[in-house]
Amino acid sequence: MHLRGTAYRATAVATLAALPLGLTTAARAEPRPDAFATSIPVAAVERHLEAFQEIADAHGGTRASGTPGYAASRDYVAGLLRKAGYDVSVQPFEFPFYRENSTPTLERVSPKPKSYKPTLPDGSVVGDFATMVSSRSGDVTATVQGVDLLLPPPAKPRSTSGCEASDFSRFKPGNIALLQRGTCDFKVKAVNAQAAGASAVIIFNEGQSGRTDTLLGRITGADVTIPVVGADFALGKDLASPAGTVARIRTDTESEVRTTWNVLAESTAGDAGKVVMSGAHLDSVLAGPGINDNGSGSAALLEVALRMGESPVKNKTRFAWWGAEELGLLGSEHYVEALPRNERDRIRLYLNYDMAASPNHMLGIYDGDDSDKEGAPAGPPGSDAIEKTFERYFDARRVPHTGTDFSGRSDYGPFIKVGIPAGGLFTGAEGLKTAEEAKKFGGTAKAAYDACYHLACDTTANISPKALLLNTGAIAHATITYANATNLPGPQARSATRRITHKTVPPHPHDHHITH
Repeated sequence: MHLRGTAYRATAVATLAALPLGLTTAARAEPRPDAFATSIPVAAVERHLEAFQEIADAHGGTRASGTPGYAASRDYVAGLLRKAGYDVSVQPFEFPFYRENSTPTLERVSPKPKSYKPTLPDGSVVGDFATMVSSRSGDVTATVQGVDLLLPPPAKPRSTSGCEASDFSRFKPGNIALLQRGTCDFKVKAVNAQAAGASAVIIFNEGQSGRTDTLLGRITGADVTIPVVGADFALGKDLASPAGTVARIRTDTESEVRTTWNVLAESTAGDAGKVVMSGAHLDSVLAGPGINDNGSGSAALLEVALRMGESPVKNKTRFAWWGAEELGLLGSEHYVEALPRNERDRIRLYLNYDMAASPNHMLGIYDGDDSDKEGAPAGPPGSDAIEKTFERYFDARRVPHTGTDFSGRSDYGPFIKVGIPAGGLFTGAEGLKTAEEAKKFGGTAKAAYDACYHLACDTTANISPKALLLNTGAIAHATITYANATNLPGPQARSATRRITHKTVPPHPHDHHITH
């Protein structure tokens, strides 16, 4: 694979030229963790961020999987790693690509015409309704027919609207099916409605406390060829009566299977029976260039890998840049599921870096031992030691830090699932900074850690250089420490059924779209 374009090719060459002499030629002495952690200037990491920005600018403003911007990001990372002396492989896999090309329309035609507020395709505004991920395009004007609705809703969730084919026994083909959230997956409801002859589907929220807002849902994996939208409870109630209400739905989408890639790089030295692995997702969302999410983690990890080069290491050191994380950890899931059992057991730990430079940051360390007693349980045995490694690094520098939950929203998830100890760093996404965190880390309380999360404004201007510097040092320290550690977590019982508790894990990580 070859680097594309001139701007980021020049950046790649400049980055290589700036590396210490002998990095890619003569073997070096084993680096001391503290010295290595302080040897990486933040400017070197920022050069990679500038390259990612240039790639996005040259490819429609995005580096999302399934787009030329992601392919160019793949080439940039893989090209630098090969020149640094790593064994590099690019792992392809297929995934369900989805894009909303324009703002959808939903309006009541009769009686009393009324237009409803749409959710913008980039997610920056959530309105009364939203196109469901993997919906097909269409422009339909037809009678709305409610199917097994519970109005008013009961005190507790119990709707089964559209979950059984028998619910549609009196459905008139050609009508728009109006369905209520509850019990079964959205795709089950949509498939049943299509089989009954529906021209389009509206699935509205169920109506109880906490279940009234617009449904940002997905029907990925369903064989549905008609428009499907999610709506808030008020909209559904509005269209449910009187009988004979006519509505118009227009959606404009792309939904197809595409190929994307993971980039994997491995040291030539080290005990192959003891693999120390680190990863960051390389893809952005379609809406923007993804410089903080997750150019920051990708760039910091890349520079650490380049600086290590052909340094002697005791343990095989493997780096990964994941594809399609934004669609549900698809790249890391594919990688872990494809590994034979004996190969999984050689991976002694996994370190994850997702959003390392949020502008209103906190400095979060994944809570490997569940000492915070919040959300998900502790990670597999050994995760507690990983957490302490990062804590000791920050404590030695008198840098404040806090625990962050294994919420299931990033690429440690598939590794934890099979019992591999995990840890890493996180500086916050769309959540709001607390007053206590503002006192500890600075910044603004009651404001998002990253106000540009998943938006077009996630550019090189959306970075905290301080957080990037501190986390790059921590990444370097942990990587070189574990690359040369004599005591690593041993192979654990790898349970294929281990799950983080459902109550703390969004059904679809990172993008907040739900399935039922």
